[in-house]
Amino acid sequence: MPHEIIDKESVSNYLKRLQQKICHALEETGETARFVPDAWQREDDGGLGGGGISCVLQDGTVFEQAGVNFSHVSGKQLPGSASTHRPELTGRAFEAMGLSIVIHPQNPYLPTSHANVRFFIAEHEDADPVWWFGGGFDLTPYYGNEEDCRHWHQSARAICEPFGSDLYPHLKQQCDDYFYLKHRQEPRGIGGLFFDDLNAWGFERCFQFMQSVGDGYIEAYLPIVERRKATEYGPRQRDFQLYRRGRYVEFNLLYDRGTLFGLQSGGRTESILMSMPPAVKWRYNWQPEPGTEEAELYTKYLKPRAWAEPEEEI
Repeated sequence: MPHEIIDKESVSNYLKRLQQKICHALEETGETARFVPDAWQREDDGGLGGGGISCVLQDGTVFEQAGVNFSHVSGKQLPGSASTHRPELTGRAFEAMGLSIVIHPQNPYLPTSHANVRFFIAEHEDADPVWWFGGGFDLTPYYGNEEDCRHWHQSARAICEPFGSDLYPHLKQQCDDYFYLKHRQEPRGIGGLFFDDLNAWGFERCFQFMQSVGDGYIEAYLPIVERRKATEYGPRQRDFQLYRRGRYVEFNLLYDRGTLFGLQSGGRTESILMSMPPAVKWRYNWQPEPGTEEAELYTKYLKPRAWAEPEEEI
């Protein structure tokens, strides 16, 4: 039986096109600032090489900071964060390519959003390649909104439906499980989709699904941007936004696999840490006042719910 063709170049080309598409779409929301591309190359030092293009928008009218970063790195040996979970990959050369998107809006009523799509392959001359796709997207509201949450998850379900009716519930659950701050016993947001190690369908169909997620992310997020970008807010809402951003930082530094992999594999620190919000604050043992909008985030939205099903709650 002939070996399956693994078309790495097509994956790389798609990711770079998707980067341009998302940057353009975000700039077309009435945003006055523009994404600034920053191409970088990693010196081939100790068997590590590769590069990427980081596109970052700062201090805009709609987005306080937005990053849409493409990277394609390679190495002669996997970092510990990868080989610990897959010891059979020890000693293999690897390539990892992906697009990572993190959007931190100005308006507290407009949620932060995150997405990434990625491809990984580990090769050895004496064995078949080991490869997989991963990615997903999730939404982190500061002030909950039923319409936005249902739209987000209904969009996620529509992305999954052509690939199997049972796929969305499975990937939603994986997202809920992954974006969970164990030390806080609290979800980071309302979730979305999360998948990793996807190779069971064969290369072509797995690649198609990754593209569906990548293309579907911006289609899910833009309607929320248009609805919430001009909502009036004051110092109280801004203060709560900065406080809740602290949870985002905690997750990325303590649990996020992409952050750990990037840092352990000698990735470009500026690009890896572009996911951090530009302004954030912490308070000791702060609790929201009962009955407030801030309290509602905890009691109504930071709970597992079947958002794609109207009125149904888990």
